[in-house]
Amino acid sequence: MLKALFLTMLTLALVKSQDTEETITYTQCTDGYEWDPVRQQCKDIDECDIVPDACKGGMKCVNHYGGYLCLPKTAQIIVNNEQPQQETPAAAETSGAGAGGMAASGMAASAVMPGGGLVASAAAVAGPEVQTGRNNFVIRRNPADPQRIPANPSHRIQCATGYEQSEHNVCQDIDECTAGTHNCRADQVCINLRGSFACQCPPGYQKRGEQCVDIDECTIPPYCHQRCVNTPGSFYCQCSPGFQLAANNYTCVDINECDASNQCAQQCYNILGSFICQCNQGYELSSDRLNCEDIDECRTSSYLCQYQCVNEPGKFSCMCPQGYQVVRSRTCQDIMRCETTNDCREDEMCWNYHGGFRCYPRNPCQDPYILTSENRCVCPVSSAVCRELPQSIVYKYMSIRSDRSVPSDIFQIQATTIYANTINTFRIKSGNENGEFYLRQTSPVSAMLVLVKSLSGPREYIVDLEMLTVNSIGTFRTSSVLRLTIIVGPFSF
Repeated sequence: MLKALFLTMLTLALVKSQDTEETITYTQCTDGYEWDPVRQQCKDIDECDIVPDACKGGMKCVNHYGGYLCLPKTAQIIVNNEQPQQETPAAAETSGAGAGGMAASGMAASAVMPGGGLVASAAAVAGPEVQTGRNNFVIRRNPADPQRIPANPSHRIQCATGYEQSEHNVCQDIDECTAGTHNCRADQVCINLRGSFACQCPPGYQKRGEQCVDIDECTIPPYCHQRCVNTPGSFYCQCSPGFQLAANNYTCVDINECDASNQCAQQCYNILGSFICQCNQGYELSSDRLNCEDIDECRTSSYLCQYQCVNEPGKFSCMCPQGYQVVRSRTCQDIMRCETTNDCREDEMCWNYHGGFRCYPRNPCQDPYILTSENRCVCPVSSAVCRELPQSIVYKYMSIRSDRSVPSDIFQIQATTIYANTINTFRIKSGNENGEFYLRQTSPVSAMLVLVKSLSGPREYIVDLEMLTVNSIGTFRTSSVLRLTIIVGPFSF
């Protein structure tokens, strides 16, 4: 009796509890869902249908529980045939009219990116009490607490390879590179991908077989302007001497050594990739091609100066001996001392010669000769002594340069008085002991003194040139002398 009473009360309690649950309704849904008043439950919003141009860049829109996905047109929807664990047997019997509308009854659908990562997954189960949540696991809707998440829902998540369940019960990517679960070689770099990883060679290397080998960048563009140096994993450019790398580290630009570090002693000229040094006039480059050395012009030629060459830094100058002056920088010209300054007395006359002067008496006549005109001495006929002497002596002076070329005509003698029916002969009476001179008669009344031997000075020669006059019948004979003083200068100029 007591047993029957207990069963009756338990049945009444269950009925009352069910009645209480059925009278509760919910009209608020989470984002991406809207309330269906007919079916009295939240249903997914199809954003691909209501949002204009939801995906950009040629992507296709795939509706998803509580949202939508933008996937490449080549992406495929992979269906996982595993049945999700359900809390109520009734959930497996209802066809896909639940909150998620992507999969058929009793099947889980996943949208998968080409890289292998699970983008979204959902389970379609039957009945209003079981619904797929936005965090990819199945929950049981409880009218008393419709948003409640089971305390331990991990058994309800199925993550693709390369993903794992997070503490928030969502599938998150496994970073194999950080976790050290990759199988990349020591010479490779691990690159994490969504749901996977990749082994790549470091920059500057390429994969050859299973190994990473250095890329010789010097054999492929961009080429260096001048020289390329390959290094492990990289390269760098070098420039030839005289060039430097530009800011782009590829191009070589010329260095202006004349501005940067002028090493030339005098003149610097920049050329492409180098420079040259030049020297001022009178200098020449030394063996180091940088410094300049003075050119000793006096050693290069003996014809620069007429007398003496004096070398100076970068130039030279000519000097002349005493009694001469420099003309036109190189030639020596005699200074006419008799016209400027001389030390001759009043009774002396100044005679200038090449390189100097001499003083001679204004009256050169010696007894028994008397001065009749300038430089002319006559022996009086009244004097018995004069009968054996030349009738007259004329004094003349001349100068010649040392080492004058021979033979050379140097002086002409000519009769001043011409007598009829007379014969004139000419000879060197004295002063030609060494045969330096020769007197050649050029006409009946004239003769030419010829230098036949070269003379060196300074030296003085006194040569008496005599003219004998005889009449044709031999009854008349007279003579006259020209005393020629020849001064040989000390130089050939």
